[in-house]
Amino acid sequence: MSSAPLVVVAKDPAVLAASVAARLVTRLVDAQALRGTASVVLTGGGVGIAALEALRSSPARHAVDWRRVDVWWGDERFVEADDPERNELQAREALLDGLDLDPARVHPMGARGGPDGDDADAAAARYADELLRAAPADHEVPAFDVLLLGMGDEGHTASIFPASPAAHDERSVLGVHGCPKPPPTRVSLGFSAINSAREVWMVVTGEGKAPMVAMALGGAGRVQVPAAGVSGRNSTLWLLDEAAAGRLPRNLRLG
Repeated sequence: MSSAPLVVVAKDPAVLAASVAARLVTRLVDAQALRGTASVVLTGGGVGIAALEALRSSPARHAVDWRRVDVWWGDERFVEADDPERNELQAREALLDGLDLDPARVHPMGARGGPDGDDADAAAARYADELLRAAPADHEVPAFDVLLLGMGDEGHTASIFPASPAAHDERSVLGVHGCPKPPPTRVSLGFSAINSAREVWMVVTGEGKAPMVAMALGGAGRVQVPAAGVSGRNSTLWLLDEAAAGRLPRNLRLG
């Protein structure tokens, strides 16, 4: 069952990043109290990485037992492993390298030149298999506790772009080709995996994204505005700064 979106507005990107970091600590601690472990799906982008940096500098991070956290990614640029554009590399520099993580519980997506060579579809299939091994019986992916996403100016999320084949695809993980912004080849979770998460958080900043925020929250379809197609099973949060929230419909739930 999907959840209706709840919108939370912060003053500016820095305040938003700090609030996302604080909220994430709380959710991971609560998940570990309930189930003994926790899981998070990371995103890239400016505010996504800023939130990880804010978490690294926060003393509250010590409340989480990071050895019992599984870390996944929502999408990845299919470039070489040491390319600074990789979401994995940015996340490691921003946060992960400063935590006492269990390496076996950190699950990066494949890189060009890795086991699958230049085949992004094979890398996607490999990641789908890894998710399946971690999933409960009769499920394709684990029940992620928190799945973080960003949104592009044109409404894309993860690496699902408007009117692209990925917007119609029901597989858990996709090789994405011909992206309209570089690099053109990527690996991404699909809607079926994204919407299996307990909580989905869409973190968006900037006046330039306000029109697409309004469309996504105003009833647009996921093919036209892929960000409109994401929904957590328990909750869906749109975490915005004031600029991104500038054209919100009046009837939205505000947190």
